[in-house]
Amino acid sequence: MIQRDTTICALATHPGMAAIAVVRVSGPEAFSIVDKVFRPYGGKKLLSADGYTILFGKMERSGVKLDEVLVSVFRGPHSYTGEDTLEISCHGSTFIQQEILQWLYGAGAIPAQPGEFTLRAFLNGKIDLSQAEAVADLIASENPAAHALAIKQLRGGFGDEIRRLRTELLNFLALVELELDFSTEDVEFANREQLQQLVNTLLVVINRLRDSYAMGNVLKQGVPVSIVGKPNAGKSTLLNALLKEDRAIVSPIAGTTRDTVEDVLVLGGVAFRFIDTAGLRETDDLVEQIGIERSYKSIRQASLILLLVDAADLAQGEALTQYRLVAEQASPEARIQVVCNKIDQQAFEGSIPEEMGKVLTISAKEGIGLEQLEEALLGYVQTAREHGDHLVSNARHYSALSKASEALQQVLNGLALGLPGDLLSRDLRDTLDALSEITGEVTHDEVLGTIFGKFCIGK
Repeated sequence: MIQRDTTICALATHPGMAAIAVVRVSGPEAFSIVDKVFRPYGGKKLLSADGYTILFGKMERSGVKLDEVLVSVFRGPHSYTGEDTLEISCHGSTFIQQEILQWLYGAGAIPAQPGEFTLRAFLNGKIDLSQAEAVADLIASENPAAHALAIKQLRGGFGDEIRRLRTELLNFLALVELELDFSTEDVEFANREQLQQLVNTLLVVINRLRDSYAMGNVLKQGVPVSIVGKPNAGKSTLLNALLKEDRAIVSPIAGTTRDTVEDVLVLGGVAFRFIDTAGLRETDDLVEQIGIERSYKSIRQASLILLLVDAADLAQGEALTQYRLVAEQASPEARIQVVCNKIDQQAFEGSIPEEMGKVLTISAKEGIGLEQLEEALLGYVQTAREHGDHLVSNARHYSALSKASEALQQVLNGLALGLPGDLLSRDLRDTLDALSEITGEVTHDEVLGTIFGKFCIGK
């Protein structure tokens, strides 16, 4: 995918005019290439500079001075990429940026591809593949929860746990395959009871990590919250009250909202993607019908559903009918929170069907009960603690964990049937391969191209 013996360079800061810009150079010829266009002040040569030092000087070629710059020195293997790396901090003129790049190209560097610096860090053993993906997640994080997930993964995350599990399984696989060399002597080097105990332990850990994907993904992307109910239930008013701005049109005329209206609110460091939907009802209006179908689609995709009802609906049992209608459309993992709105107009008196769970009472118009609603929203994401410190937020990792779980179940089935070691070995290897896909011990250029192709150039 790349030529390891080349020296690459790229703009590491955002393109465009700014106060400063940083050009990154990495590879075996980094020092000799930059030395052709950089003149340090003070007489110290770039090639003799120690790692983790900064030199002040000028960019100059053929007697033409371009800019005064700072060059940060990182000597391999003690650098981000594991190679000799230099970072040139210059003034942020777009002209200066492009001239420096052109000078470096002329001196022997080649343009870096998207993610190539991080790819070299992976190939040089500075980080594993899951940590490399965490770099992209960290750059893309837009709220504290997504940032925290990326930081944990960048520091090792569940990659350390995966490597530990893989090592334990690898030791048993070695014993099982050793038996194949003595197949005519009918010996067992791998204790089948101990292997079964290990596989059961691995299944618990791997399934826990796999099942954490639902929560990890919503924390990374933002928790999708669908606000649903009959027309004039106060859905748009609630959205405006939560966002503290007039985002959605509010009208006493039923059917005002004919399309989904979305916006993001960060509560307690967690992003919630609220979706105001068209009121659920029977209608002959073709445009409103389209809006209602989008409401049902929103229900099917939401992790959390706020069903708005009023006191009259609760008293007459209509709310239970609405609840069951929404429950039929919602995914099995979604949580439905019933919210009784407009309590400033009519207080609810009576019993609430147990099926509907706890009902929150609010007045979106007057701002009553909104704090309790926000606490309930945050309570939903607290279930992430049930998965321990590690959450899976990457679809590729989820797929690999699912394959590992299936292969381990096959091992258990084989042990129960008393299958010979050569058949057990195949399923054990499938498990190891699936776990290795996560950290990158086993991978393919096509996979690497897909992962690192999503990075920005310069990282």
